[in-house]
Amino acid sequence: MRSFITLGKKIYNMENPREVRRMVIFVVRSMMHRARMRQLLTFFRQNSLLKSVAATYPFVYEQPTRAFFYRGSTFAERARIVEQHMTFMAENFQANVVCGLYPYTEYILWQSEFEGKPLCLELFHEPGQRKEGLLSVTLRWSPWPLYQIVFWIAKNEQDEWSMWIGAMQGPNIENAKDVIKRITKQCHAYRTKNLILYAAQAVARALQLRHIYAVTNYGYYANNHVRTDRKLRTSFSNFWQEAGGHATSDQRFDELPLVEPRKTIDEVPTRKRAVYRKRFALLDEIDAAIANHMEKLCK
Repeated sequence: MRSFITLGKKIYNMENPREVRRMVIFVVRSMMHRARMRQLLTFFRQNSLLKSVAATYPFVYEQPTRAFFYRGSTFAERARIVEQHMTFMAENFQANVVCGLYPYTEYILWQSEFEGKPLCLELFHEPGQRKEGLLSVTLRWSPWPLYQIVFWIAKNEQDEWSMWIGAMQGPNIENAKDVIKRITKQCHAYRTKNLILYAAQAVARALQLRHIYAVTNYGYYANNHVRTDRKLRTSFSNFWQEAGGHATSDQRFDELPLVEPRKTIDEVPTRKRAVYRKRFALLDEIDAAIANHMEKLCK
């Protein structure tokens, strides 16, 4: 119990009464699942890299104790997600990159400029994203994050490494609609939420993942889309289907294509072909940049 209390004090702000309450709940739940928590502790003590991750990002111990990732997830499932994700990171990324991502270093995957400020796609993670995953691809217009795909990497039932998208988050800045409209115009009428998914797909391919699964409205961990006062900004399910996704045997997840379906120029109306050519050139540029930067981040 003492070790769980020590962990809780590293995770939560003990000067905040709400955080103290969460720490108590963390300790109680850890005691209820003592054997699995000790297994998780052993996992993060097996080598210096994982020890460093757990020391700087102790939320890896909190995530299994809370109803995160997707609807109806169990303690054992959440612990397995953390272990598998960190195993993949340790085996495939440079050690300094893993230590940089946990805690909170931004790794640029593609960069342009918009209205005099950098417009970037980044590989990133911060504590506020831990409810939906363990890593994110972020579209950032310095300094504001505009869109984020939050995900984790774990195996599917066929033992294949896959990307699991826990959420897609939109902008939370002043005049967000106007900013997004202007950036969409610069991207040749390509929507920013399509752009962030395109980047996530490129990351999945660069990591040689076999599948992409995305949480549906039904599977969203908080299930807050059913309340009108806390409505999701975007219907996950509708967007995944628009992007070529299809239902799986688990209604909590849709499977998305690894490559975005693309019209041929012949399928595009003549009056729009110039815009589509520019759009495709931009997407090819982003694809190449992500592949190049991911190669540098990986072993």
